[in-house]
Amino acid sequence: MSTPGEGPGRSGSTGSLADAGHAAAPLAVRMRPRTLDELFGQDQLKAPGSPLHQLIEGDRSLSLLLWGPPGTGKTTIASIVSRQTERRFVEASAVSAGVKEVRAAIDEARSRLVRTGSETVLFVDEVHRFSKAQQDALLPGVENRWVTLVAATTENPFFSVISPLLSRSLLLRLESLTDADVRAVLERALADERGLAAAYDLEEEALEHLVRLAGGDARRALTYLEAAAGAAETVERTEEADPTEETEESEESEEGERARGEPREVITLAAAERAVDRAAVRYDRQGDQHYDVVSAFIKSVRGSDADAALHYLARMIEAGEDPRFIARRLMILASEDIGLADPSALQTAVAAAQTVQLIGMPEAQLTLAHATVALAVAPKSNAITTAISDALGDVRAGRIGQVPPHLRDAHYSGAKKLGHGSSYKYAHDEPFGIAEQQYLPDELSDAAYYRPTSHGAEAGVQERWERVRRIIRGEAPRRG
Repeated sequence: MSTPGEGPGRSGSTGSLADAGHAAAPLAVRMRPRTLDELFGQDQLKAPGSPLHQLIEGDRSLSLLLWGPPGTGKTTIASIVSRQTERRFVEASAVSAGVKEVRAAIDEARSRLVRTGSETVLFVDEVHRFSKAQQDALLPGVENRWVTLVAATTENPFFSVISPLLSRSLLLRLESLTDADVRAVLERALADERGLAAAYDLEEEALEHLVRLAGGDARRALTYLEAAAGAAETVERTEEADPTEETEESEESEEGERARGEPREVITLAAAERAVDRAAVRYDRQGDQHYDVVSAFIKSVRGSDADAALHYLARMIEAGEDPRFIARRLMILASEDIGLADPSALQTAVAAAQTVQLIGMPEAQLTLAHATVALAVAPKSNAITTAISDALGDVRAGRIGQVPPHLRDAHYSGAKKLGHGSSYKYAHDEPFGIAEQQYLPDELSDAAYYRPTSHGAEAGVQERWERVRRIIRGEAPRRG
């Protein structure tokens, strides 16, 4: 928990919003926008009359819940609020602050409001990490407007934030930055005195590479740019250490460049690639994107697009997803979306899960890819899913009925006197091993839950089931 210095409009908090104008601060921190006008992207939140403008310029007390992927401006918006409002600013991290600290901050805010009329903005970063009890502790302050809450989360708040807090806060959804936004962020960092101060020239190919790898994350883009600049400096120092003597002409040329203020060093594509040797995947294993990527993976397999399924599988693997979780999803899918259209699909998925357990990663990625492609190209049927869903629907609706007497247990003393099992037909004694008799309760005698498709192997099942069902219910003659 941290608080700023005294006085209106002061933003001197510690933690992620501390004054980081010193040269040693990370580039992404030094380049944090100071006003809404400097914030790239999120045009839907910056329009005149928007909640942010009302909070910052209209001096309204609004509690905000900022939801969006990393690097989209959640902490930046809190920083802007801290700079531009006349409110005291208190910052809490859900990683370190407990219920006691939260209640103390709210009590102090209420006391200050009563004594001086000064309002307090409470910024809670990563609010999804708060337990239910910790989130409950925020409610009195928000409900009574003792504090203006600005909470940030990368996870879907409908899963991670308690309903009372959601209902008392205005939910603002932040979107990933476009490539044009990220490009503008990088270009400003190159020129701005707080950034690289025009000391570098970034090649177009290198710029495109950094934009592509950033994946809509401004903080990641600036981190990559800073690393690339460091790589360029290393190359420059290596070249300066070359024992080859510089000519008088080259020295004059360098002095001329300095006099004209031209960049001394060039960030090439090679330097950028050295600095960022691997694309950081746009995927948060613990957050909302976890659900999005997994959903896309399942839907791609269901839709029989093996290429798309492999793409999302690769994203999960690169993000460090538990391979056992992926294998479990494939086993569920084998019954949910394939079923008897390809009876081997479940066997393949189960074998993949067992293999993952036995060999682990990274080798298990081959097995997961094997199972993913096999299930993606398999014929599809959701007949099993709809069958059990319909059956459960009837049971939950109370359509149960009594078990027919001839199917009841007849092994205990007195069962025959009750007529249990007396007219039961043993299927193996009947032609084709199928007996004509009622199995369902009277109330459900006409129910038809399993409706096989004509896809893949289920086409043969469909033909057989239709014949068998007619025999069981006495609707067809017994022919071979």
